[in-house]
Amino acid sequence: MRTSPIPVRRALAAAAAAAMALGLFTACGSDGGSEGDASSAEDFDFSCPERTDGDPAPDEAANESQPFVFGAPGDPSSIDPVLASDGETFRVTRQLYETLIDTECTDNVPGLAESWDQNDEGTEWTFHLREGVNFHDGTALDGAAVCANFDRWANFKGGFQSPNFSYYYSAVFGGFAENDPEMGVEYEPIYAGCEADGLTATISLTKYTSSFPGAFSLSSFSIISPASLEAIADVELPSADSPLPEYSQTAGTLAGTGPYTLTEWDHSEQQVTLTRNDDYWGETAKVKTLIFRTISDETARRQALTAGDIHGYDLAAPADVQPLLDDGYQVPIRGVFNLLYLAYTQGHEPLEDHAVREALSYAVDRQRLVDSVLPPGGLIATQFQPPSLEGWSEDVVTYEYDPEKAQELLAEAGQEDLTLEFCYPTDVTRPYMPAPKDIFDIVAENLKEVGVTVEARPITWVEYIPATRSGECPLYFLGWTGDFADPYNFLGTWFAAPSTEWGFDNQEVFDAIAEANTEPDQDTRVDLWKTANELIMEELPGLPLTSSPPSIAFAPNVYPPDVSPLTQENFAQVYFTADA
Repeated sequence: MRTSPIPVRRALAAAAAAAMALGLFTACGSDGGSEGDASSAEDFDFSCPERTDGDPAPDEAANESQPFVFGAPGDPSSIDPVLASDGETFRVTRQLYETLIDTECTDNVPGLAESWDQNDEGTEWTFHLREGVNFHDGTALDGAAVCANFDRWANFKGGFQSPNFSYYYSAVFGGFAENDPEMGVEYEPIYAGCEADGLTATISLTKYTSSFPGAFSLSSFSIISPASLEAIADVELPSADSPLPEYSQTAGTLAGTGPYTLTEWDHSEQQVTLTRNDDYWGETAKVKTLIFRTISDETARRQALTAGDIHGYDLAAPADVQPLLDDGYQVPIRGVFNLLYLAYTQGHEPLEDHAVREALSYAVDRQRLVDSVLPPGGLIATQFQPPSLEGWSEDVVTYEYDPEKAQELLAEAGQEDLTLEFCYPTDVTRPYMPAPKDIFDIVAENLKEVGVTVEARPITWVEYIPATRSGECPLYFLGWTGDFADPYNFLGTWFAAPSTEWGFDNQEVFDAIAEANTEPDQDTRVDLWKTANELIMEELPGLPLTSSPPSIAFAPNVYPPDVSPLTQENFAQVYFTADA
């Protein structure tokens, strides 16, 4: 039986949609909020609903002979998860490899470790591993295998140290045993080592951070067979601009412990094929063959589902949810655990002027975005984290829609004829950004109404992240879906240190985040996170726009996985049903 609950069958999905329309949609976390309409956080239930639909009978013949095909919005980037930072990669690698800690809703639960404990200082984490777990190559999981993975990451050299390749490791563990100065990043590593003793592994840190234990659940830190690691030990990346290594682009090079193995990655067809691991340590998957097929256009994904070419797809357009439900499809709704923002890249004139950033913020009608673009249950964001996380503050500076005030501030700043380039992605939908062009059109229209001339710069997704991270775009959209339930996963991701994608250098903000992240007392830490949120909104590096409950669609004859607010679905739970 599954323990991670979510309503997914047709009747329950329809009920969820109806509840959302009434502002009653549920997600994970705790209550919070300060406003009183349907698109605010007040009286919004962030708990995970119970799954009550039971387990329908599987169609055994179909599950053995028919591949389950899922339409993904984008391609994976790497079969080595430590070299990735994107959800489309993790959607695939999560089926192949596993982490020490898993998640249900946003709670930490046993993964490869059936239990764990920490010392009083939170600097020593001991994991007690499951017995009888084998990697796909037959190697047994033990503490030495865990340490081999952590030591490998800590000793990355050359281009492997670039945030382009080891983003999550450098973000969580602060750096490497020997930092390469040519990477252009100042690291302060906190990983102090790993000791193995049979089925235990003890990971030591130089200081406490609030990212743990949640960060141990990150897909980037999946445990791979030591034999696989030995096979790729001599691979080098000489620079941050190197292409990803060949082993990370092909099947058969890495062995995990997951419910599926990688059979083929056809780059030309944009399709990844996985085969059931019949020797899996847990409950084996019912579907023998699992295929992830990239279909970047959301309309094309819906058409492929209704034509029977695929059996499920992610990020259903809000306007498609009810028609799909009416036609008998299943559209479970994930919890709200993401955030979309409009960034103001300081370094571009005149965005260094706080009054200009204020003016742009007052110009944006976020309620219109919620009402016209987001699915029911979408929220106006007031700060750079969802209200379900500790540290959400009722005392942040807010910027209600006020075009007259925006015009006054622009006039006072001498910027009545302001022209700004505005970047947006063209060929992608994200959980926090269901319709990029529609969102751009509304915000651009808002800016034009207060006298700001917008120079649109549409960019393909593969080029978009490099362009925004390098500071090319004065204005742009981006966002985040949380990896685990801690404010640092949002605030620290963006504002822990100076970066070109924001272009500001406010040491008070950086210090506030560092202080909150390293405070072991929870009550004190909550207050410190509130202070950090308030300081960030005073700095105003960008405008938090919305948080959105993304939808995922399935055919009527499919038993879907438990959908995750972290978008961390386990596709081993999927099967074709006999009673649809």
